[in-house]
Formats: sequence, structure tokens, C-alpha cells
Amino acid sequence: MAGRVKWVTDIEKSVLINNFEKRGWIQVTENEDWNFYWMSVQTIRNVFSVETGYRLSDDQIVNHFPNHYELTRKDLMVKNIKRYRKELEKEGSPLAEKDENGKYLYLDFVPVTFMLPADYNLFVEEFRKSPSSTWIMKPCGKAQGKGIFLINKLSQIKKWSRDSKTSSFVSQSTKEAYVISLYINNPLLIGGRKFDLRLYVLVSTYRPLRCYMYKLGFCRFCTVKYTPSTSELDNMFVHLTNVAIQKHGEDYNHIHGGKWTVSNLRLYLESTRGREVTSKLFDEIHWIIVQSLKAVAPVMNNDKHCFECYGYDIIIDDKLKPWLIEVNASPSLTSSTANDRILKYNLINDTLNIAVPNGEIPDCKWNKSPPKEVLGNYEILYDEELAQGDGTADRELRGRQGQPQGPKGSRLRDSRTILNTWK
Repeated sequence: MAGRVKWVTDIEKSVLINNFEKRGWIQVTENEDWNFYWMSVQTIRNVFSVETGYRLSDDQIVNHFPNHYELTRKDLMVKNIKRYRKELEKEGSPLAEKDENGKYLYLDFVPVTFMLPADYNLFVEEFRKSPSSTWIMKPCGKAQGKGIFLINKLSQIKKWSRDSKTSSFVSQSTKEAYVISLYINNPLLIGGRKFDLRLYVLVSTYRPLRCYMYKLGFCRFCTVKYTPSTSELDNMFVHLTNVAIQKHGEDYNHIHGGKWTVSNLRLYLESTRGREVTSKLFDEIHWIIVQSLKAVAPVMNNDKHCFECYGYDIIIDDKLKPWLIEVNASPSLTSSTANDRILKYNLINDTLNIAVPNGEIPDCKWNKSPPKEVLGNYEILYDEELAQGDGTADRELRGRQGQPQGPKGSRLRDSRTILNTWK
């Protein structure tokens, strides 16, 4: 195809601009004809807005799905996963099987969560079952650890809600929606510190679902050693792994930025816990990601002009069970270290190679199935068409072919369809 790609961005990050310039693409303004727009989530609202939006042509693509928030808003993600479980249960799917305590065997991957103020009474009921538990409150629409706090008493919520006169939760019309989740107070610790995983997942289409896992994710560590002590509930350097918070800590290391590569984590776990349980952990992480995407696929506006690179945040507990904490629509492209800059530059490079084949003017009618050799550090995580093509779409991981299960209901995978994990 003749002509060079014309690009626009409203996110002035060198890892983006250097990748566009390297390809010989031409920078234009949003008011000119453009082919590729890497935009913020605020801008995507305007592009697809009924009032202010405009019709995209076949040679234009953008880096967000119109209603990405179905996955990336904390409350909507949980709501969609709960709906997905119920639908599978209704269908009699083995994936929705429960244990004797009523817990999902295969779909128990988000902590118990309620929306506030809507679910306040349900939350109180749950809280009273185990009053010594700690809960974490997060505003639904914020990122980088803003507005998050931990509670272990109902009185703390009443104080927050500005309504301590009544036992019912009264919402102010201006009050921001929050989610409240059971806090994972037994995180896996390394060097005594809590950490989470930031993993990058690229979705090129939701129907059929096709997603890719980036091999070069990383762990983000807290700067202060973990303690479940209630006296430290207010110390965010103990509890929140967000770099935006940790970089202000006295013990923050500007050379490694409190980060560790996922491959280092894998080596560490293989040497301390064994190869088999480590492989099972990573299979389960991949399973969680695919199931979360399947949960939102039916409600996602699968616009052909869109792709999206998500930042998945996963916490591993001391039993090596992974938990999905949240999904970010605009994972940070700010570089806190030299290694960070290289990783994020390569992430954007590999993302563009999949989203804009051969760096040519896009044609959003293409089948969005790039050849393996252009994937770079991405690997295919799930391809719904392939899975359905060989008749194994609904047998995934669990195996309906009478395969034995591992200990504690481990997820067994059908390697022909999904989850080509790193060896």
C-alpha cells in the first residue's frame, strides 16, 4: 500500500514517539487526516461519543475499545465476572463447578468484592461473618493508588460516608462510587516484602476473542517489609505496590525501581517451590486473564478500528494462588529506570507490529491474525477461532476428555487451543 502512516497522540511519551518516528511515520494534528491515533481514555470517549464523535474510515485505527471500561473500571470488571459465572452456571458448564463450601473451583480469582454505596447492606452481612478481616476500599475510576485505604471496622466506613448517625449507608449524590474487597492479607513475600505482577495483554479483537500475552512483565515491590498488623493499616508503603506511591518512600531504589522481571520471579519460584507448582501458577494466571476477557467479550463494543494493550495487576498469595486485582486501560508508559525504558519501548514496538502490519497504512477489514514471526515478545494466549476450529473451545483447561485433575482442582490445559506458557 502506497503512502506513509500519519499518526497523532495526546500522550507525549518518548517510548511512543520514538517508535512512530523509527517507522518513518508522519506526525499530523487530530484535525488533519490521520491513520493511527494513540490516545488517552478521555479522548476515546469523545471519538465514540454520540454527540461529539465522528465516523472512522477503514484506514484509521485507535488504541482503545469504545467501552473498555467494562473491563478496566474496578466495579464493572467485578460485575461482568459475576455475571459470566452465573451464565456458565445456568448453562450447566463444568467451568462453574463449586466445592462443598459453595466456592467456584475454576472461577474463584477475584477477591470477595462489593460496590459502595449500592451493596452496603450485603457488605455488612459479609463483614460480620468474619469481623477480624481487613478490607481495602478503592475509588472505581482512579488509578495509581489514589484514594485507596484499608479498614477493619465498620465505623471507619461510616466515618468515610459522612453519615455516622444511622446504620444504613446513605449516599451523597456527589459521592464517588467505590469498591470494597476482602484484603489479601497473606501475600507471597520475597525478602519480606509484598509485590504484585504487572502483565501486558494485547487484544486485537473480542469477537472472535484473540489475545496475546507479553513475556516481559515485571513485579513491583513495596519498599517497607510487610506486616498484617492493624497498627500499619495506614502505611501505604507496606500495602500498595503502585510505583506512583512507592517512589516517595525513603527506601525507594532509583536504579532498579523496586522492580523484578517475571522471568526472575519464575526462576526464584522454581528454585524455592519447585518447577511443577511454578508452572501451575503461571498456567492459572493465564487462565484468569482469558476468563476475564471472555467475561467482558459479550458486552464489549468490538469496533473493527480498535485494539487495546491492557496492564493486568495480579497478586499471588502464600499458597501460590493468583488473584486478579484490576486491569488498566492505559498502563503507564513513564520509565522509572533504564530497564523500564527498554521494556516499554519494546512493548510499544511489538504492539505496533501486530496492530499495524508491516507499518503500512491500516486496513481495519483485515482478519487481525498476524503471522507468528511478527509477534516479537508477544505470544498468542487465546484464539477463539482456532479453539472452536478443533472442537475444544469448551473443554479448555479442565479437559472433558476424562483427563485426571491435579491436586486441589488444578487447571489442566489443552495445549492445542490456548495458553502457550513460557518454558
